[in-house]
Amino acid sequence: MNKVRPKKSLGQHFLKDLQIAQDIANTVDIYPELPVLEVGPGMGVLTQFLLRKERPLDVVELDRESVAYLKEHYEQLENHIIEGDFLAMDVSTLFEGKPFVLTGNYPYNISSQIFFKVLENKDQIPCCTGMIQKEVAERIASAPGKKSYGILSVLLQAWFKIEYLFTVSETVFNPPPKVKSAVIRMTRNDVTTLGCDEKLFKTVIKTTFNQRRKTLRNSLKPLLGKDCAIYADPFFTKRPEQLSVAEFVTMTNQVAEELAKQAANPTLTE
Repeated sequence: MNKVRPKKSLGQHFLKDLQIAQDIANTVDIYPELPVLEVGPGMGVLTQFLLRKERPLDVVELDRESVAYLKEHYEQLENHIIEGDFLAMDVSTLFEGKPFVLTGNYPYNISSQIFFKVLENKDQIPCCTGMIQKEVAERIASAPGKKSYGILSVLLQAWFKIEYLFTVSETVFNPPPKVKSAVIRMTRNDVTTLGCDEKLFKTVIKTTFNQRRKTLRNSLKPLLGKDCAIYADPFFTKRPEQLSVAEFVTMTNQVAEELAKQAANPTLTE
């Protein structure tokens, strides 16, 4: 069959540069003993280099036209093509429930959702590599104090070491996207527990960054009310982008203590 037609509805931008494809494939070598799952292989420009590594490889593809192309051109993928939506998959069923490396040239319109799914399955996905929009890559890898530092930065850096590997020009795609791309690698750090309520941790991060221009004592009001005793601490004059992951953990424990006090004595919130 002829080449696959890129579909805007699926956010498809097919990589043309073989050297870059090989460089992306090599990012999975940090865990050479683990199988690999590639998301969105398209016409297999990255797949061909992953296949050369002689390790278990499955690919998941939503586009039927791409699936047909892969079946015709890559006999090695027989019984290893999963036709469907990665975001809707139960990844615990993959590779007999064993850990694997995730990689791909991810569609820009779902890249953040992919990383949230990685977070949900962090014990089964100790490494995630691939190409995404440069702006998103900078956000994920950003250090505290930068404008790009935000919700995704804190949540991912709590559990993963983030490496911004290299930038990719828009000219090496068909069709060319309007923005540059970047390749990143995330590998699990040695954190096994955050030392706080993980659900509240996420809530605190999202609540504060949703009003990132405000100080913490103002952005936390939806959680703690207007007149909370802990606001007297000078720490709460900071803004969320100034806080490290460890400081978010500490603050989450402070918020938890305050919420417990308010639950025991409802008049504190009146």
